[in-house]
Amino acid sequence: MQYSDVVMDHFKSPRNVGKIENPDGTGEVGNPICGDMMTITIKVKDDRIDDIKFNTFGCGAAIAVSSMVTEMAKGKKLEEAMKITNMTVAENLGGLPKNKLHCSNLGADALHKAITDYYARKEGKGREAKDTEKVEHIGIRKGKCYCPYCETGLPEPTPLCTRCGKPTLQSIADSATTKGAKKK
Repeated sequence: MQYSDVVMDHFKSPRNVGKIENPDGTGEVGNPICGDMMTITIKVKDDRIDDIKFNTFGCGAAIAVSSMVTEMAKGKKLEEAMKITNMTVAENLGGLPKNKLHCSNLGADALHKAITDYYARKEGKGREAKDTEKVEHIGIRKGKCYCPYCETGLPEPTPLCTRCGKPTLQSIADSATTKGAKKK
């Protein structure tokens, strides 16, 4: 498994590590399959991300992704930051191994959740993102279930790939949605 120099730099010297006290927004995501957990906290000033911090429990790729997401989002207008996707995170890191692409999903999702939380706290001021709002995922191809491990597109959503038996991105997204619904 070969990581780019950028990934190694962000892993060895992560930027924006920590937690903002009294944040304006918090985004927490996790992957029950690999155990990665990310929390991003933001401070917003004049509709821009004034400060951003992360705490991540996970592999080196997850730490590098969290660091890169915070660097990409800092100083951006909220609407610009919402356009940061797993694809742009992976590209800015110089790529990720196929079996680590799900980490870039977690980073972008944590950022989006922090921004969504900010809007929700503002009680109607600004644009509140909807739970049904689609988030781009690198492993979902044309709306179909997809296995990032063996690159198999599956005709129907299934929790495990029919080719290699590993979890599909659809099942990971579904389990995260289910966990979120149980908390409410």
